[in-house]
Amino acid sequence: MFNIGWRYLLRHPWQTALMILGIALGVAVIVAIDLANASASRAFDLSTDTIAGRATHQIVSGPSGVDENLYVDLLRGGVLPAAAPVVSEYVSSPQLGGILFQLLGIDAFVDASFRSYLGGQGSARAPIGDLTAFLTQPGAVLLSQETARRYNLVVGQPLTLDIGGRTQTATLVGLLQPGDALSRRGLENLILADIATAQEFTARTGRLDRIDLILPAGASLPGGLESQISALLPPGVQLQTVAARTGTIAEMTTAFRLNLTALSLLALVVGLFLIYNTMTFSIVQRRPMFGTLRCLGVTRREVFILVIVESFLVGLTGALLGAVLGVLMGQGAVQLVAQTINDLFFVVSVRGVQIPVESVVKGMLIGLVATLLAAAPPAWEAASVPPRSALSRSGLEGKARQAVLLAAAAGAALLVSGIALLIIPTTSLVISFAGTFAVLVGIAMLAPAFTGMMMRLVTGPLGRLWGSLGRMAPRDVVNSISRTSIAIAALMVAISVSIGVSLMVGSFRSTVIAWLDQTLSGDVYISAPSQTASSTSAPVLPEALQIVSSHPAVQTTLTLRAARVDSPNGMLQIAASSNPEVGSERSYVYLAVPVDQLAQALANGAVLVSEPLANRLGMLGQDLIQRPPAQLDALSINTDSGERQFTVAGVYYDYSSTTGTVLMSLDTYRRYWQDQAITAVALRLKPGQDSTLVSRELRSSLAGVQNLLVRPNQDLRSEVLVVFDRTFAITGALQLLATIVAFIGILSTLLSLELERQRELGILRSIGLTLRQMWGLIMLETGLMGGVAGLMALPTGYILALILIYIINRRSFGWTLQMQVPPEPFIQALLLAIFAALLAGIYPAVRMARMPVSEALHSE
Repeated sequence: MFNIGWRYLLRHPWQTALMILGIALGVAVIVAIDLANASASRAFDLSTDTIAGRATHQIVSGPSGVDENLYVDLLRGGVLPAAAPVVSEYVSSPQLGGILFQLLGIDAFVDASFRSYLGGQGSARAPIGDLTAFLTQPGAVLLSQETARRYNLVVGQPLTLDIGGRTQTATLVGLLQPGDALSRRGLENLILADIATAQEFTARTGRLDRIDLILPAGASLPGGLESQISALLPPGVQLQTVAARTGTIAEMTTAFRLNLTALSLLALVVGLFLIYNTMTFSIVQRRPMFGTLRCLGVTRREVFILVIVESFLVGLTGALLGAVLGVLMGQGAVQLVAQTINDLFFVVSVRGVQIPVESVVKGMLIGLVATLLAAAPPAWEAASVPPRSALSRSGLEGKARQAVLLAAAAGAALLVSGIALLIIPTTSLVISFAGTFAVLVGIAMLAPAFTGMMMRLVTGPLGRLWGSLGRMAPRDVVNSISRTSIAIAALMVAISVSIGVSLMVGSFRSTVIAWLDQTLSGDVYISAPSQTASSTSAPVLPEALQIVSSHPAVQTTLTLRAARVDSPNGMLQIAASSNPEVGSERSYVYLAVPVDQLAQALANGAVLVSEPLANRLGMLGQDLIQRPPAQLDALSINTDSGERQFTVAGVYYDYSSTTGTVLMSLDTYRRYWQDQAITAVALRLKPGQDSTLVSRELRSSLAGVQNLLVRPNQDLRSEVLVVFDRTFAITGALQLLATIVAFIGILSTLLSLELERQRELGILRSIGLTLRQMWGLIMLETGLMGGVAGLMALPTGYILALILIYIINRRSFGWTLQMQVPPEPFIQALLLAIFAALLAGIYPAVRMARMPVSEALHSE
């Protein structure tokens, strides 16, 4: 009996191919995004493992690092069982393709217990001859053999390193020989140097980034080794576990990756409509056959299994094809994901797509299960219908029309459930996305009722315009409501997502532009090259600052220090400004002091907290509508003199970081941290000065001192918007894929409908319907379907935009956006829906036009 289903699939290649393609695209998007997320996470883990090695704990301090004398004192005290000093920094080199590499400075005599690069029982080591040069030759560095081969480097070759805009010359004195594939990938972006060399390169003489420790199990018990070491540390120096420190950084991207995963699932949701629609049509086509089988003694269970086996074969084929396509698509997706992580969070270097089996298997299983779930209702229909009803072709459509109100009621219930989930005061993105999908699917279930209502409304006007054809087209759409409504729902979901995401991105962009107008008060901005687009911590040299301040066109020089510091709440980004009016150049969610007293409050040691950080720390609550708190909490931060409480004077809107920023005066920062470095400089020019010309002159003056980014106000604005557009590039790609899946769905529906109506159209042709009239009828039907989908998508897209802007975005990243509702996305979406439907109707119309009338009349 199962040969019947297999033969049916082979005899309808177009229908089968379209269904497989819809499944494949849905699976491909899921696999591609999962591979991209997994590759980026794996690259971060490899980098962390490579740098941390076997360390279990780290001794760290503020932005200025740890005094190397502390390391010596701890060793003399005999408390540390195994310790290794480390200096680490990101650098680039023209000989290494200009990409970021991790410079790791180590003490070769004690580091073997932590990292096996210099010999010992490990997976990577360097020859003894190379080690001698590494320890004795000034500027000596080591690279992996694979890296040297990739860039055609040889031992003895000099390397030019760019470190925060400063140029240093290193010499490649040896090659690391990784013993396995894992070590090889971990060493791809590593430059190894002696700790003294690294201190010289990074201008951190006498300072360490951290001290790595290997502590035995049970060290964290009360009175254990952790407590003993912590008691010996001076104020401002902390002992932390490696897992906690790296975990805090990795958690930054959790919301971003979850958002991508949810958006990728959308393509599969749209594909579910396609699968359901196609399976329903296959059931309708074979209802007489199923009725005959039932009359011959085939049980309901056997019919159900027959249809499920068919869908399993189609789903398996689509899942396999989607897995292959997903791996190919992952090549592009991983670069977009990695670039966004670099722009917004931290540096991660991804050279290629790692293909974990679990990502591929997960995508295939999701696609296969989704196919079976979508095919289950049609399969149940085929099995449950009585044999006599199955032999009647009008039975299913009669039941479908009866089910319109039931579907509308179920959709309304799902819509209410989704709203209930969304208004729950929670930070859980899983609940938020569940509510969003419930709202979207609930509205989609209203498609049959809305389609029937619209067809009744347009029948009269279309009849007056196009006569009998104008009356036939709406009736044909309603008569096939079981398939047309599903295709309309699929197209509506894809188009509404396009509207919602477009409104969200547009609102975000306009909000960022308004924010830039308010915060970029200077004329020229100067900073060192940054590892990420969102922040920089590399210092501007004092000599460079002197040159900048003494330029005759400069009226005021404002300085900024950006640094990452530890706190009981994890890592915090500090922005310390010398601008006394920095508080008046911000907009606020909430202010605890009057605006005219804000400058004095900051001078007295108060701080301002950005909205994302306030949301992360729970300062503003979790309600959808933010209510000013009765009193803001004080903020605890680990300073060089120990943990300190800072009064929070207000919460300000900020879009420079998803993790949040603490804004304070530069004097306050230097009072608590022994750090005189300057990260960025804003220049206010004298009246009548050309910022572009001054920027050019400053670049020329600084060329021999430090390679700094000198940008006029308008150029910096443009660069910020370029990063913004780059961040949402992958979102646009996912939108497009969801629309393509929806287009395939409506094409499949139209092709199925025209194949089913061959006899009807053959009769019409035989009684005088011309080819032109047949084309007009088919195009009118498809246009009506696209129009209904577009009209439903308009309010749905607006609702989705509200959810994305005021719920998903706020819970994911903590930003409040000012919603903008221009008419262009709605007009474009409506035209796209109609155009997609008309385009999908061309092939079925061509197919019917080429079919001889006699063949159409004999069609069953």
